[in-house]
Amino acid sequence: MNNLATLEFILKNYKNFNARATRDALLAYWRHIEKGGKMFWAVAGAMSSAQLGITLAPAIRNGLIHGMSVTGANLEESLFRLVAHDSYKDFPDYRYFTKDDDTKILENRMRRVTDTSIPEDEAFRAVESLIVPVWEKATAENTRKFWHEYFYDLIQAIGKEKHEGKADECWLLAAAENNIPIVVPGYEDSTFGNIFASHVKLGDASASIAKSGIEYMGAFYDQYQKLSEGEGIGFFQIGGGIAGDFPICVVPSLKYDMEVPVKPWAYFCQISDSTTSYGSYSGATPNEKITWDKLTKDTPMFVVESDATIVAPLMLTALLECKANPAEANKLIEKYVPN
Repeated sequence: MNNLATLEFILKNYKNFNARATRDALLAYWRHIEKGGKMFWAVAGAMSSAQLGITLAPAIRNGLIHGMSVTGANLEESLFRLVAHDSYKDFPDYRYFTKDDDTKILENRMRRVTDTSIPEDEAFRAVESLIVPVWEKATAENTRKFWHEYFYDLIQAIGKEKHEGKADECWLLAAAENNIPIVVPGYEDSTFGNIFASHVKLGDASASIAKSGIEYMGAFYDQYQKLSEGEGIGFFQIGGGIAGDFPICVVPSLKYDMEVPVKPWAYFCQISDSTTSYGSYSGATPNEKITWDKLTKDTPMFVVESDATIVAPLMLTALLECKANPAEANKLIEKYVPN
């Protein structure tokens, strides 16, 4: 069996258009990693519900991802997939649903995310029963943590007997076990952000136990300086919005606001199906980021205008093949894409 099957498929078939952008972004990613560089991922959208963890988790464990920025939704939904996977329900015909169809889904205590759905009781309420006592304890002891730290602690404390999903496909568990740096900007905009707000309002928890987004950036100043040592750290972005814009701004903020020397991002790739439009961050081209001093004219830049649920697993699988068989991978690359 060809142990570089995905890499060879991409090299052999991805010649032009978005396919070529995918291939070139993959090769630049691999060259950066091979030189000892690091990679930071920004993940928007509903990637955890879409089970990106199948390839994201092994990529973290194999040293292909060294830091992340995720929405609060992606953070919690990775945990949901681990503890409630068997209770999810898929709706492949969702495009043809009526309002009555979706009302029935609501009445069945499911929350639809495109063609799948998160179970209210087995996911939201089950996790709530586990994390609320943690918030209450932190309130009583007047301790404070970053949002993801509560989830890092929780996902490692949950016994294997409560796992319905595969542990090796849970990216949050992989990130927690490897203690990679994470920022969760705007975590208030998530189901558990809402649940936390309700318990603060009810007086069960103090809002101060969750460190703020400003504190996230303060910590990220130091994390970025460490991550960018040596060959530097690249930026791999899925979607747009705050998950991407928050962490990429660390470079100009260190340079202009902190007035300290800082390395620019060493690589940039964005997978997005958002078209370029006036004022759209998701659809902004990488060149625009040069004007904000987030990237430079020398940064390898790639935009793949496609569905991340298709592109990212292909790229990660090929990168895992490269990591496992570097010499063979480089021979194959030289065969199909000679310098």
